[in-house]
Amino acid sequence: MSEVPLFLDTSVVIDLLRGAEYTAELLHRRPLHVSPITIHGVLRGMRVGEEERTFDLLTALSVVPIGQREAALSAHWRREFAASGVTLSMPDTLIAAGAALRGIPLATGNIKDFPMPELRVEQWPPHQ
Repeated sequence: MSEVPLFLDTSVVIDLLRGAEYTAELLHRRPLHVSPITIHGVLRGMRVGEEERTFDLLTALSVVPIGQREAALSAHWRREFAASGVTLSMPDTLIAAGAALRGIPLATGNIKDFPMPELRVEQWPPHQ
């Protein structure tokens, strides 16, 4: 396993659950982290019959807590971008703050949702 961890956005975790081809080696390649926001999103969208696979995957991921620092950075980004007419969602900024404060790249299928300059973002699937 590579030493460089990766922080997963909800879109990538859903792709893992649904067996997207590009995710085949992801679980074995790097340490993987998620936010409680991502866990909520995945559980909220869980389909009937996916319960066991979903819980197995989620227990294999490292959950990074949301605390005061993440909340403060999230609020800062939302204020800063709103001043220039860009609306960022609270869930996305909380996920991004968890990754940015730990210096972990964020894997997402929705790069446009994460324009924060302090955040390293990786497009997943990688060749889109």
